[in-house]
Amino acid sequence: MVSAMTDIQMMEDVRDGKVERLAVLFERHHVPLFNFFLRLTGSSNISEDLVQDVFYRILNYRHTYKGQSKFTTWMYQIARNTHIDYLRKKKEELPLDKQWNEALCTELSPDEKLEQGQDAILMREALAKLPLKKREVLILSRYQNLKYKEIAELLGCQIGTVKAHVHRAIKDLGKIYFELSGGTVS
Repeated sequence: MVSAMTDIQMMEDVRDGKVERLAVLFERHHVPLFNFFLRLTGSSNISEDLVQDVFYRILNYRHTYKGQSKFTTWMYQIARNTHIDYLRKKKEELPLDKQWNEALCTELSPDEKLEQGQDAILMREALAKLPLKKREVLILSRYQNLKYKEIAELLGCQIGTVKAHVHRAIKDLGKIYFELSGGTVS
């Protein structure tokens, strides 16, 4: 019967002391959350750590959950904060663009690069070159399938603003992809 419960009901139970329900929420959301972080950081190891940190924070801050919006909106707000905290810690160690390029080099073998195809590699490189805010809104809308309304709640802005940010991010992504491909369309 637990599997039929909504995320909001589950999180309300967690908030009210039934912390074992967090395991169900983890099972439902850890893969999309991992993919969100992977697209932001380019590193599987970092993404795994950040997912764990998000669920640790959910447990620690469960008393703040109000249930007024979707659970995923609240979860991605925590995820964004977790990512920002991670970037602050790493700021002195390595700039974000170098971190991304280093992660790409260390995680993909030559055989994996060949298997994935040049277009996928170019798209990932283009996404990595987008400024963080544009990359984040694009990942939330296109890869995490959040609705514009949910992203607007998450970012604290109007739906029209989100639409404009997504439009600009896609436009910039296209330009960067075109430049990386040597100005040719395949």
